[in-house]
Amino acid sequence: MVEGENFLWTLSHIHRALGNGLYEDCCETLVIRQFKARGRLHIVFQAGSGRLVPDGNLMPSGAVGTDLGRTLNLHEPGTVRALLDAALKRGWRTDDPGTEEIDGWSIFDEVVQYRGATSPDRAVRMDSSF
Repeated sequence: MVEGENFLWTLSHIHRALGNGLYEDCCETLVIRQFKARGRLHIVFQAGSGRLVPDGNLMPSGAVGTDLGRTLNLHEPGTVRALLDAALKRGWRTDDPGTEEIDGWSIFDEVVQYRGATSPDRAVRMDSSF
């Protein structure tokens, strides 16, 4: 609930399987939309140098970060709200019928500053529905 409006969100993970249980190109995508609205916001966290996303080994589901002491849990409603607030501040309009994609790393520092960083071992699975 944001300013009297309901929002829905879901989190997904994609990667490319290399075989033998190894993966690369891991990516977390948080999708947010206002209830009964057609528009969607995709906040994408792509793995890369100095950018950690769940990889089935070091990082648990929903944890993204720039190092092990500086992570966000994308399953936490407060984190989702902070990401939504940052996107709204940057001009995302909930009534736009299209899909907008934002590089999550471009708002990561702002959200970490607002929410406070966590350790990835605090990442708790929370069910979200879309």
